Amino acid sequence: MTTWTDVINFVRTRYEVLEDTDGWLRFRLEGPDGRTQQVTVHHVEELHDGAWIEISSPVGWADKIDLRSLLELAGSSAVGGAAVVDGVALLKHTVPLEDLSIEHEFERPLKAVVARADSLEHQLTQSDEF
Repeated sequence: MTTWTDVINFVRTRYEVLEDTDGWLRFRLEGPDGRTQQVTVHHVEELHDGAWIEISSPVGWADKIDLRSLLELAGSSAVGGAAVVDGVALLKHTVPLEDLSIEHEFERPLKAVVARADSLEHQLTQSDEF
């Protein structure tokens, strides 16, 4: 059975961790053309009879981007849905923790969400703030 500690250790050995608390990690991934993208992984305990991992990556400040465009663009992605949390527009994706294959069911969606969020950030803001 995969644990939250397994996910933490996987992230710490592969990525630059920016912030670490009991229930979440914020870290940075390298992208194309020198761009970087932040991502947060949350441990969501006891959601629908089990623990989950939520992957989220910012796209831009909600009051500075066209949210309708974000929703339309996010709708064409196989992973991630658009949301606004604390004034930040982001893409997020959730996977069950129990019996999680870290390489296939965590890292693949992680990289897909981050790449899509970075692409949307570039497209909607023409910047690399996050």
